Amino acid sequence: MAGQITQGALDAMFNDPDRAQQQFPVPILQCLQIKTLDSKNGGAGATERFRIVLSDLKNYVQCMMATQTNHLVHDGLLQRGCIVRLKQYQAQCLKGKNILIVLDLEVIQSLGCPEKMGDPQPLGSRSAEPAQNPNLGSTGFYGVKNEPTQDTKPQFPRQAPSRNTSAGQGSSTIYPIEGLSPFSHKWTIKARVTSKSDIKTWHKPSGEGKLFSVNFLDESGEIRATGFNDQVDQFYDLLQEGQVYYISTPCRVQLAKKQWSNLPNDYELTFERDTQIEKAEDQTSVPQVRFNFVNIQELQDVEKDATIDVIGVLKEVQEVTQIVSKNTQKPYDKRELTLVDNTGYSVRCTIWGKTATNFDAQPESIVALKGTKVSDFGGRSLSLLSSGTMAIDPDIPEAHHLKGWYDSSGRNNTFATHNNMQTLGGATGRKDDTKTISQVKEENLGTSEMPDYFSLKATVVYIKQDNFAYPGCRSEGCNKKVTDMLDGTWRCEKCQVSHDRPQYRYIMSINVNDHTGQLWLSCFDDTARIIMGKSADELMEMRENDETRLAAEFEQANCRKLNFSCRAKTDTFGEQQRVRYQVMSAAPLDYKMEGNKLNELINAYSQMGM
Repeated sequence: MAGQITQGALDAMFNDPDRAQQQFPVPILQCLQIKTLDSKNGGAGATERFRIVLSDLKNYVQCMMATQTNHLVHDGLLQRGCIVRLKQYQAQCLKGKNILIVLDLEVIQSLGCPEKMGDPQPLGSRSAEPAQNPNLGSTGFYGVKNEPTQDTKPQFPRQAPSRNTSAGQGSSTIYPIEGLSPFSHKWTIKARVTSKSDIKTWHKPSGEGKLFSVNFLDESGEIRATGFNDQVDQFYDLLQEGQVYYISTPCRVQLAKKQWSNLPNDYELTFERDTQIEKAEDQTSVPQVRFNFVNIQELQDVEKDATIDVIGVLKEVQEVTQIVSKNTQKPYDKRELTLVDNTGYSVRCTIWGKTATNFDAQPESIVALKGTKVSDFGGRSLSLLSSGTMAIDPDIPEAHHLKGWYDSSGRNNTFATHNNMQTLGGATGRKDDTKTISQVKEENLGTSEMPDYFSLKATVVYIKQDNFAYPGCRSEGCNKKVTDMLDGTWRCEKCQVSHDRPQYRYIMSINVNDHTGQLWLSCFDDTARIIMGKSADELMEMRENDETRLAAEFEQANCRKLNFSCRAKTDTFGEQQRVRYQVMSAAPLDYKMEGNKLNELINAYSQMGM
């Protein structure tokens, strides 16, 4: 087994990188220890980081894993004692301490996880007075001693690629973004601009100013950078989305303000007066935008206000509307998109500002969104943050897979939406039981002081077509009815704003049957969209222009069997009390799940001897 290890590779990586590239292009090493690092920021949004110790039998060295390699730990592949193939790395010497940044790693599973081999010694630094780096050191970790910090000058990676800079400046070492910290000095990163904000201004009693921010990406990770005032004039026009640049010190590295950034990095950059930024001639060696997608069905398990990436097929595009901020009284442009994916779910996403006004993608395009905020409005909805980005028909495997699914079968599917059913049920302490229609009536659901919740598997047999929709406010979060002012505008008294046209919303009554009886259900916009397969705006347009087609749409929606999640509650109409059954969500039958339920019932009956 020891013969498989590339002995002497670590010393060559740090002290003779040319020889390391020639003799040990992909060294094989043993992992001696794995440790989770505490985040400097803490909190739920902190980035998970791992440090490992690698040995070549002669020496061992501490290593920081880039976040794109974390999956090896999560999947249980990278374990203590395992043998790994180091495919890409950066060797650095910071404040006299050797640190290896692991960018790409492969676990050789066939070699197992043997006990520690050989008697490796810590790889010594050539610095005269080594000192522990307060950013990278950690008490009690393999090979780390508790030594007082010395005021030594930081050393820089000897094997990392370098470039020639302007006359008199010599050469500067290319650092990976993952390696940047407040303790790094005289560094240069080579990174792609994945997003750039608009210029924002502020006015306060103490003064006024302006700022902008960009996100940088390289093979190791991402980091946010902000420029203020003079640096806005200096760098805003220079930095363009999608382009690759060299960014060099002086440039301040500080703890990230997570309320302004959605990137998985504990640090962020602030441009300074003498910060050097230069467009790179080689635009291909840095990766494009990196996504970490959550599928639409999984949104129900994502916490409110979390920031996620999502990809889906563009099902619907609303027109641009404008809302006025209640705090600043400034107008904001917005546009709502509806995305679907192969989990059978849909979600609404709001985009803002220039992104909304310049949006020209056609329905059925693939849309990838990076940096969207999760809201519980309508169950689950998304809003693209100002620091987020959007890609239309990106050339990535996830997009090709979605496109193939939609073209082959997804185009004709009906999609479920998220709802507040679990939240409401949890708040009332009631269980969402599956009932037949006869059980709903016999058990008098909805007649108690608190509402009752139940699930129902039934077929739509009739839909009332009179007054199936109302003209609603187009403002985010407002569903109030608007008034036709007879001057071409529609006014919302709640928001105190006028719109050029309303957004029609369903308020629909349907009759459903199962094998035990019939029941009238009330549906609002989200659930009625599932039943009809179209928005209320589309049906209102048919009512104006093509009533024959409108009748056909209602006929097509009949005789469909769905799973309904319902709430039963007694209300008063006039002087008469009645139980109202409201649909909280509707979804097509999942035949695989239904088959499993039937199988469980059969097994239960068999055990009872029935």
